[in-house]
Amino acid sequence: MKLLLVSLGCDKNLVDSEEMLALLSERGYEITDDEKSAEAAVINTCCFIDAAKKESIEEILSLGKLKKSASLKVLVVTGCMAQRYKEEILKEMPEVDAIVGTTGISGIADAVDAAFEGKKTVLIKDASESRKAVLKRVVSTGGRHAFLKIAEGCDKNCTYCIIPKIRGHYRSRPMEELTDEARDLVNGGVRELILVAQETTIYGTDLYGRKSLHILLQKLCEIPGLKWVRILYCYPEEIYPELIRTIADEPKICHYLDLPIQHASDEVLKRMNRRTTREDLEILIGALREEIPDIILRTTLITGFPGETDDDHKELLSFVEKMKFDRLGVFTYSREEGTPASLMKPQVPKKTARKRRGELMLLQQKISLENGRKRIGSSTEAVIDQETSEDGIYTGRTYGEAPGIDGSVYIKTDKKLKSGDFIKVRITEATEYDLEGEA
Repeated sequence: MKLLLVSLGCDKNLVDSEEMLALLSERGYEITDDEKSAEAAVINTCCFIDAAKKESIEEILSLGKLKKSASLKVLVVTGCMAQRYKEEILKEMPEVDAIVGTTGISGIADAVDAAFEGKKTVLIKDASESRKAVLKRVVSTGGRHAFLKIAEGCDKNCTYCIIPKIRGHYRSRPMEELTDEARDLVNGGVRELILVAQETTIYGTDLYGRKSLHILLQKLCEIPGLKWVRILYCYPEEIYPELIRTIADEPKICHYLDLPIQHASDEVLKRMNRRTTREDLEILIGALREEIPDIILRTTLITGFPGETDDDHKELLSFVEKMKFDRLGVFTYSREEGTPASLMKPQVPKKTARKRRGELMLLQQKISLENGRKRIGSSTEAVIDQETSEDGIYTGRTYGEAPGIDGSVYIKTDKKLKSGDFIKVRITEATEYDLEGEA
């Protein structure tokens, strides 16, 4: 049987999708990316914000139509939307043959099998329930980099976020389990591991009684054949001295940190239930740059949060101008039912939120260009992602670019290279988001 798997949403969802692909392949399903020849389809959904919810619904309806006109016989919905909206899917989407929640991944092959037998499976457990580990994965990122999900769930309870209700409380994965999975990925050709979770910085507090991310990093760096380790989703208030020292001292760890700060106005941060102030953020960023002078910092912001005033927005602009982040993404606030923020007043008009987002992105564009130009003339190691249509030009990344969310380095070379090769590159030019270089 040919099976199509559509993975929507974040990189943490992608890890779940790769685990399901492995389970389904072991069961004998042939994986295809051709929806018209697929006999079964699995959609791993996202519903973090309204746009993601709409995308998931549209994908379900689109594949549902294929059950009438193509070879598709079975349609399975998994992931966050399945976990959160089980009853609505059952009522409104009769074309769906099985619903598998976020903790039910280990049962995906049984659910697909049952659907072919005409049995409708609903596999929804408590969001905080531990699930059986799936250590094998079908890596879908090209084979040279892979995401390593080190924890599930979240306890922060930011007022705008529905994730704790969908994914449950924070649960670290055992260190031995993670190092085994990492070795398996590296043995399969992965050179760069990217650590992800709803929050990576408090890894181990539930299992070992203290923050243990630095210990995990040290163990991962011992794996032969692994070239780079990159860390995403580090909550700023949880960054601690041992972690900073480990990043600075371990050659395999990229001098790159993702700090999702969301805002810089103390009033907005308080309403968001964030645990930092503008002063805290400035002190932390200063310390990181002092301890690791070549560190690349990425962050994300939200505009239009309930009650955000023009003065709050101006303060955020001034903060971004002062901090000069290397990478920055901005989202407009999405009002999610079931969150405290959805009941807050006043709600900021979407038009205002979009305007503020545009102003921040224009400012960041200027900062990004300035930061890029400072790198001209420097030499650094880069990993090759792929060859372009132009002879002798490849796209790649230095330690300062995470795949999928940051820019690329366009590398000119006479050498014949392949994905995953590491070469020394001299930066020759910079645009707003990308760099150019030569071997």
